[in-house]
Amino acid sequence: MQRPLVEFIKLKKPEKARFLCELAEEFFNRGQRVLITVNDDNQGVTLDRFMWTWRKGGFVPHCFDNGAVDCLDEPVVITTEERNGNGARILILGKPVSFDFVRGFDQVIDFAESYDESLLQESRRRFVAYREAGLAPRMR
Repeated sequence: MQRPLVEFIKLKKPEKARFLCELAEEFFNRGQRVLITVNDDNQGVTLDRFMWTWRKGGFVPHCFDNGAVDCLDEPVVITTEERNGNGARILILGKPVSFDFVRGFDQVIDFAESYDESLLQESRRRFVAYREAGLAPRMR
């Protein structure tokens, strides 16, 4: 199995939801399926709603996979679980996941949240852990 390209994007402001939407749109426009992880149902519902309104005139077909709806055909899926129901090859991390799950994707995007010292320290630990797991992360 090929190892995924792991990229970190530096966030200088707490605008992760906007970046999640921009990245999902970017990959969708290239014809790629995307999986976005979030911490909990509240974040999932919030991101789902935000994706409908974040940019005037824009639309990214998506679904929040909360178990109540079928998201298999959606190009962009938001989830709280380590489950890739839509067969995405792109993983965007709104929350960290296991390395075993990461290895099932071609490209993984994580965030270095430099606007908050504790979040920045967590992202540094993840960056090192990716490297130690042989995944060769890089800053984007």
